[in-house]
Amino acid sequence: MTNTLHRYGDAASFNDDYIIFAIPCKSKNDEGAVEKLKLFLGICTKHKPVNIGNSSFASYPPSSELEPSVHWKRRQVADPRSVINGVHRSATAAAVFDSIDKAAACLRDLIDADLGLSINVSTSVEGAKRVAADCGIRRHSVEYSLGFDDPHDNLPDRQVLELSTMCGHGMVSANLAKKMLELVREGRRDPSEAAVTLARFCPCGAYNPARAERLLRAGRTR
Repeated sequence: MTNTLHRYGDAASFNDDYIIFAIPCKSKNDEGAVEKLKLFLGICTKHKPVNIGNSSFASYPPSSELEPSVHWKRRQVADPRSVINGVHRSATAAAVFDSIDKAAACLRDLIDADLGLSINVSTSVEGAKRVAADCGIRRHSVEYSLGFDDPHDNLPDRQVLELSTMCGHGMVSANLAKKMLELVREGRRDPSEAAVTLARFCPCGAYNPARAERLLRAGRTR
């Protein structure tokens, strides 16, 4: 079970969304897990992920400054090295890739490294099958999301859900996603700026700013 199962969208919308997790099991294989997680993130970084995380913060770290315009003043550059150096406990680590080629290349290196941790790939069912086939392994299990049940029609619209559900822990608010869509449509923010702003609120690193940027660009004409 991962926190990425409820990403909203049809299968085609995940062609640029591949998440690889490393997960130690408490009292089973967590001895030396800190160094193994650092090695995992280091291997992932070689394949140019669009985001990585160590369960405490991700490539676009938060700021202690709460002044409203702080998001637009900070450098919009990912800092994966700080994520790797910041691993200090046995927890889940994640890397997000925007192409199947990058994800498969990373998974092949992880297979060779044989870290002794559980490795999980999250994407569309067909995408996961292709990644496994490209690496010469067989997918042994599948977890499905059964979707959303909203009999009272209280959920946000599809565009907002596509953006907000990329943080499975609910740290990216639907209202913030809606605001970013509005700012991009009004020409007040570039889609890449808005995507990074959304990614900052997801400390596990599973948020995909590349997919968010694509969705925001598409949202300008809807």
